[in-house]
Amino acid sequence: MSTSEASAALDDPFVHPALFYRDPEEYVVGTVSFVRAGLDAGEPVAVAVPGDNLRLIREELGEDAGRVRLLDMREAGRNPGRIIPGVLRAFADAQPAGRRVRIIGEPIWAGRSATEYPACVQHEALINAAFEGREVTILCPYDVVRLPERVVADAYATHPTVIPSGATVERDSHAYAPAEVVARYNEPLPPAPDVPSHDFDRATLSGARHHAVGEGARLGLEGVRLDDLALVAAELTTNSVVHGGGRGTLRVWAEDGHVVCEVRDAGRLADPLAGRRPVPRDQRGGRGLLLVNLVSDLVRTHTGGNGTTIRSYLAR
Repeated sequence: MSTSEASAALDDPFVHPALFYRDPEEYVVGTVSFVRAGLDAGEPVAVAVPGDNLRLIREELGEDAGRVRLLDMREAGRNPGRIIPGVLRAFADAQPAGRRVRIIGEPIWAGRSATEYPACVQHEALINAAFEGREVTILCPYDVVRLPERVVADAYATHPTVIPSGATVERDSHAYAPAEVVARYNEPLPPAPDVPSHDFDRATLSGARHHAVGEGARLGLEGVRLDDLALVAAELTTNSVVHGGGRGTLRVWAEDGHVVCEVRDAGRLADPLAGRRPVPRDQRGGRGLLLVNLVSDLVRTHTGGNGTTIRSYLAR
C-alpha cells in the first residue's frame, strides 16, 4: 500500500471492505449482519449480488427483506462498467443527504469469464475514487474457495480493509493499491479477427453507423439489440471525432454469443472514471461513454501512447 493511498483511506468517510467467505453459512452470517446493522441504524440499504446469493440473503432476512433494495447483479451488473453509475450511485444518490448509505455489491463471482475479469477488477479499484468523501459503506463479498487465488489477491489491492473468512472484524489490507490495479489491467486487448474495417472522420460518421448496423443485423441482432448497437456505434465514433484526433476505425464481429463493436482512434482516455459517473440532467454532452456502458453487456477499454480501443459486447 502506498503511503498516500493508506492515508487517504484512513481519513475517508467512504468505507469499502472485502468480505471473504468459504461457504453459504459464512456468506449469510457476514452479509445479513451487515444489512441488519444498517437497518438498525436507520440507514438506506441495498444488496446487489448474484441470484443464488440474493436468494440466501432474502430468505434469511424474512420480513425485513421488504426494507432493502434487492438486485440480481447478474442482470444489473452484467457489464462491470455499468455498476457504479447504474447500481451503486443510482441508489446512493437517491437517498436523503446526511444519512450514511449501506450497500452490498458482489461484482465478481465464479463463472465470470476471462474476458470480463479485467473490467471487473478495474471496477472494484475505481469504486474508491468514485465514492471518495461520501458517507457510504460498500461491502464486497468474495468466495475464496471457488475464485482463483489471483482474484483474492486483487481484492486485497482494491479494498482498503478486508474481513477474513470466519472473522467479524475488519483488518487493514496489506496490499491496498487501487491506482496500480487500474493501470495493470489497462492491458492491450486480444487482436481483432480478420473482418472488414470501416475508417471514418467527421464527414463520414453516418456511414460508420450504417456499417455497424448492417453488420449487426447480418450477425443476428434485431429489435432493441440492433438499436443498442446503433447507439454504441454512434457514441463511440462521435467520441473519436471530438476527442480522439478527428478520425478512427470501426470493426464489428461475432464472438462467443455476442456481437462486438470496436472503435480505435489516436486519442488517450485520461480519466479512468469516464463513462462511470452519472451526468447531471442540465449538463450538455458528456453522456457518450455512459450510454455505452448502460446498454452494453460488457465494455473493454485499452488506452496508451498509440491511442485508445473500446469494445462493446452485445449478447445476441
